[in-house]
Amino acid sequence: MTDKPRIVVSTGAGISAESGIKTFRDADGLWENYPVMDVASADGFARNPALVHQFYNERRAALGKAMPNKAHLLLKELEDRFDVFVITQNVDDLHERAGSSNILHLHGELTKVRALDDDSLTFKLGYNEATTPETVIDGHRVRPHIVFFQEAVPMFEPAVELAATADIFVIIGTSLVVYPAAALLNYVKAGTPIYYIDPAPSRVPAGVTVIRKPATEGMEELARLLLEKYPEKD
Repeated sequence: MTDKPRIVVSTGAGISAESGIKTFRDADGLWENYPVMDVASADGFARNPALVHQFYNERRAALGKAMPNKAHLLLKELEDRFDVFVITQNVDDLHERAGSSNILHLHGELTKVRALDDDSLTFKLGYNEATTPETVIDGHRVRPHIVFFQEAVPMFEPAVELAATADIFVIIGTSLVVYPAAALLNYVKAGTPIYYIDPAPSRVPAGVTVIRKPATEGMEELARLLLEKYPEKD
């Protein structure tokens, strides 16, 4: 057990955008020039699994060239003073590479594939490893370890349980319109301080303190604020 205040952080595409990671929300209905529902839906995978494998191979290779930014690194640094838990909608591994200790991926992970015949069985890949519908690992055909549109979000319940434990809840770079992730706010205890870092938030729930800056600048401001508000105990 620890007497450190617990910060639970919900991160979205905005925190990775400053590392050069693009998302399907960067253009109307397209993700890296692919129709989103062709490469990120259960129906799309059923229709053309080869295209979906190719798409995530390309995303994984691009991820290998990206680096964590100041916002990722500051979340790690806050672990010196707080218990920090990250719930991310992002499928990249930039939180891991920044050194964060506690990370829950809501929508899967680019650097993993999972067995088609056993959802609990995942395999780690290198950034430049490629898979196809014919790929077999340890006797299993595999698919991207991604939660597609039209599929349930199996990690949502653990995320809800985590949000309910927050002493401080922080939202970074997400529009609060993507469900079920946006619903996590509903499970934060009444009276818990909530901070929302976004340069142009589309909606702001009542009682939320907004920092209208990009993730890197916003995290610098939030870190200063929290370190002043929760000074180190003697």
